[in-house]
Amino acid sequence: MKNVILTGDRPTGRLHIGHYVGSLKQRVELQNTDYDKFFIMIADAQALTDNYGNPSKVRHHIIEVMLDYLSVGLDPKKITFFIQSEVRALPEITAYYMNLVTLNRLLRNPTVKSEIQLRGFDSEDKGIPVGFVNYPISQAADITAFKATIVPVGDDQLPMIEQTREIVRSFNHIYEKDVLCMPKPLLAENEVCLRLPGIDGNNKMSKSLGNCIFLTDDSKTLESKIKSMYTDPTHVKVEDPGHVEGNIVFTYLDAFSSDEDFKKFLPEYKNLDELKDHYRRGGLGDMKIKQFLYKIMEELLIPIREKRKYYEAHISEVLDVLKEGTEVANNYANKTLLEIKEAMGILYNQDFFDEQIKRYE
Repeated sequence: MKNVILTGDRPTGRLHIGHYVGSLKQRVELQNTDYDKFFIMIADAQALTDNYGNPSKVRHHIIEVMLDYLSVGLDPKKITFFIQSEVRALPEITAYYMNLVTLNRLLRNPTVKSEIQLRGFDSEDKGIPVGFVNYPISQAADITAFKATIVPVGDDQLPMIEQTREIVRSFNHIYEKDVLCMPKPLLAENEVCLRLPGIDGNNKMSKSLGNCIFLTDDSKTLESKIKSMYTDPTHVKVEDPGHVEGNIVFTYLDAFSSDEDFKKFLPEYKNLDELKDHYRRGGLGDMKIKQFLYKIMEELLIPIREKRKYYEAHISEVLDVLKEGTEVANNYANKTLLEIKEAMGILYNQDFFDEQIKRYE
């Protein structure tokens, strides 16, 4: 059996460059590898776990996310895109898996614990929504419904994959059939890309914190955001020695720059190591490295903006891709659901009814 790849995003806003280096770039590379199926899910149902009071926000961003996917070069001829809530088998599979996991195990999940604290669900005046705690089981249903063997994720999602693997082991053991496939996580190779910090120095780029560079940002907005980036507060004068560690501009250069960029935009340095050494010695201004970063980012975003303009002008093509992909995903997940129910002995088809008639005759 060849590999089946499954990944996706919650449609809670436009995608940003953290998504690009953390997952989108990797997906573009993966689509040209040897695999059986490649699914990308727009996880609208999971987005409702903490946006249940604002479903219109989720609905609006489904197409925005889809436009971002196509704009970065993800190919609908190679990838099946689908809307999670439109795949009817997923909630039913989730319900069956709920009997395989204890509440305490879910609450011990590091990702769930941190997200509960982040959203204040553990405060006295708030309760923890069941749907939020159930998130890892829902994710396990998504992964196993498509028999995914490779799941590209960020490091914060590793506990979710481990939870899925536990469910796969439990199900296959209890029902004595290898119905479910064991998934493996796939992380970005560049460690900096696993969780790109925000332009304000916050350790996470977040739409809610307003510290993102979006894939849709125009040249002027991009330049303004890069100019405002957090650098080294001790590097007051150009001649002052500077710190590279914790300097967000250099963090972004670690994630995005190449030796080719230096040849093109900053030929007085061979590579990033030389630039860092000069900054540490002193004599190199912040605006010079910010301008260098801007040129790199602008070159990256120009073709993305151009592709997006095309798809915005041909939105019916985008909708067709999503509708056709969702139909394919439904058929695929329905087949897995039948296999799950058969293994559990709860597939009540005509054979079952014939059997009961013979039993009582």
